[in-house]
Amino acid sequence: MNKLRAQEIAASPDMANVTYNGVPVYIQKVDENNETARIFPLDQPEKEQEVSLSLLLEQ
Repeated sequence: MNKLRAQEIAASPDMANVTYNGVPVYIQKVDENNETARIFPLDQPEKEQEVSLSLLLEQ
């Protein structure tokens, strides 16, 4: 996923269809320097993790 698009999604109040390994996720914040995002599965908000933006897909 493009860094700018990930930032737009994270800042937007609207829900975007983003997946990580086929699982729908919520993007909490984007780390511009490392090109990573703090995410969690929609059905498991306690399972936060940091992943590379290249592994996120917008459906």
